[in-house]
Amino acid sequence: MVRNLTVRDLPELYETMGLPVDPVDASSGLTIHYLQQTFTRFPFTSVPFRPNYFSFLFVQEAFGRYTIDDQVFDVRPRTVYFTNPGNYRIFEWHSITDTCLITFSEAYLKENVHEDVYRDFSFLLTETVEPRVLSKGQFEVVRRLYEQIHSEHLGHSPYKNRIIGSLMVALLLKIKEYFFQNYNPIYEGNRSSQIVKTFKRNLERHFRDLVSGSVEVPLRVQDYADLQSLHVNYLSSVISNKTGKSVSAWIADKTIAEAKVMLQDPALSVKEIAVRLGFLEAPHFSNYFKKHTHQSPAGYRKGHLLK
Repeated sequence: MVRNLTVRDLPELYETMGLPVDPVDASSGLTIHYLQQTFTRFPFTSVPFRPNYFSFLFVQEAFGRYTIDDQVFDVRPRTVYFTNPGNYRIFEWHSITDTCLITFSEAYLKENVHEDVYRDFSFLLTETVEPRVLSKGQFEVVRRLYEQIHSEHLGHSPYKNRIIGSLMVALLLKIKEYFFQNYNPIYEGNRSSQIVKTFKRNLERHFRDLVSGSVEVPLRVQDYADLQSLHVNYLSSVISNKTGKSVSAWIADKTIAEAKVMLQDPALSVKEIAVRLGFLEAPHFSNYFKKHTHQSPAGYRKGHLLK
């Protein structure tokens, strides 16, 4: 069974499996839809894949199984799943009556929720979170929130992303309340899991310092290994095996996510953004951004302002 299919968003996954992609426009960085509109024949088993996005699955009524890395979980009514980028997974559906799926990118979180989103929601950095079955009252609370997000997502308000961002804050706070009070991802899991989580923490902290101007030089793969007193080859092996992405790919994705946030501020020139992210020359930054997004920084900024 192939374990190396990495998908950048939900439409790409659905297209791979021959499922309709119309309900899952990912252009904003967020998708939300009801699975009973997509899955109509059962049983259904997905291809094995690694997503490059976060997801919340809210199961009002459905049955199936979810495999995350080497763990298998049952899906049943009032289950809430949270997964983040990188984990190997397969899902199986036996029946779906009412289930909502939200997916979102890190860039979406930073653009619409908060630039320092991991400070308040550290659970977003964890690798595997066991699903929770909520009480009827708890599930009703989160159901009202995701229904509002779905309604706004279908609407045409000029403030749509800001409204959804605010609703996402409320949803994340409720998930934190029901799942993760006093949670610290650094102290959970085996040695490999701790290495991955510490790497993600170090990556987030360093880019926060870069953007704020506290440091000027971006860290290399060797630097991230040194921070954990690990051989660079060992760090690279652990990160690649556990997340399906190399350390360099994590750094590149973080660079692009931070660049997109700053490009939304018209007061910052492209040259200044390049300097803040550690590029010696603005053209080098522009070429790097275009390589990873297929558009120039100026083109991305213009498209965002038009929205």
